[in-house]
Amino acid sequence: MNALKRIASSPLVSAAFLMATSAIGPGFLTQTAVFTDRLGASFAFVILVSIILDIGVQLNIWRILAVSGIRAQDIANQVVPGAGYLLSGLIAIGGLAFNVGNLAGTGLGLQVLTGMDTRYGAIASALVAMGIFGMRQGLVWMDGIARVLGVLMLVLTGYVVLHAHPPLRLAVQKAVLPDRVDGTAIITLVGGTVGGYICFAGGHRLLDSGVKGVSALPEVDRSAVTGITLAALMRVLLFLAALGVVSQGFILQKGNPAASVFQLAAGENGYMLFGMVMWCAAITSVTGSAYTSVSFLKTFHPALEKRSTWLTMIFIAFSALVYIAIGNPVKVLVAVGAINGFVLPLALGLMLLGAYRSRVMKGYRHPLWLTAFGIAVIIALLWISMLAIRKGIW
Repeated sequence: MNALKRIASSPLVSAAFLMATSAIGPGFLTQTAVFTDRLGASFAFVILVSIILDIGVQLNIWRILAVSGIRAQDIANQVVPGAGYLLSGLIAIGGLAFNVGNLAGTGLGLQVLTGMDTRYGAIASALVAMGIFGMRQGLVWMDGIARVLGVLMLVLTGYVVLHAHPPLRLAVQKAVLPDRVDGTAIITLVGGTVGGYICFAGGHRLLDSGVKGVSALPEVDRSAVTGITLAALMRVLLFLAALGVVSQGFILQKGNPAASVFQLAAGENGYMLFGMVMWCAAITSVTGSAYTSVSFLKTFHPALEKRSTWLTMIFIAFSALVYIAIGNPVKVLVAVGAINGFVLPLALGLMLLGAYRSRVMKGYRHPLWLTAFGIAVIIALLWISMLAIRKGIW
């Protein structure tokens, strides 16, 4: 029992769940339903490729952060003067965009569960998130809530999969022999899973927990892979649920495809489960986005560092005000993942440059295979992005 308690409270586990639950937001649910509806079983190939790319990103970034012992923006500034400020600005803007969608998701989830107006639901959820950071040991509360709600989402979605009766053999077959390959779907999934602030969420959490240095690398690697595995498991479960529904000839609602997956698979009970999963996914993403975005901003001035808790709460409150002002941006939930896919090559490139600066890495030699993996990911994302631009998708 004591061993289980130590594992549950481990900063490595906390970092993995923070990364995973930051990725699993409203956009994550929407993207998965949309692309399953579009690609069918061939979406399994997209998921498989994105998981491989995600692991390459996470292992590189988390190892570099852990060995250097400093945050990503400080590494970027040492590599290219001023680059850390640019990176922080992009991360904060992306985090804000994500949080607007996240708060929209909390409002939608509470509307399904209680019938309240989505705006009131978003405001109530923003107050909950602000309250978490306002508590003593707020980061500990954030970690615990991410773990509990992360497991709950997996269990509830697994229940829906059982009722959807997906064609498992076909999904496995198309994971390696797809009928079509959609580059847009790949970059959107990678951007939605490790793009923007998400790839730094767990890494910065480890630094704040004091996990750093070459001796910690085996644990850091396991934590990074665990985070990707958790996010991938949720993605696969959502895919299977949607595939089961689509393969039976049902048509997903354009306005809310993820909700129709749950409802068509398990009736009204499924619809209520969707509300719960949506709220859990959204509120954990709100806290993860706010925490990570502020972790990029607070090192620029000692006053920000001292008032990081207030800065985090202000970030959440401002996100709520933006949502109330502009309403629910329907296409943002899918598009923001793609936008973060453009930021990712820059962020990963700066981290790889930092891996070969002796004053940053203190004598550590970054594995050549990881560097090659990271460069391959950058090239792949840039290539897919250029194809998407030429096709006029963005």
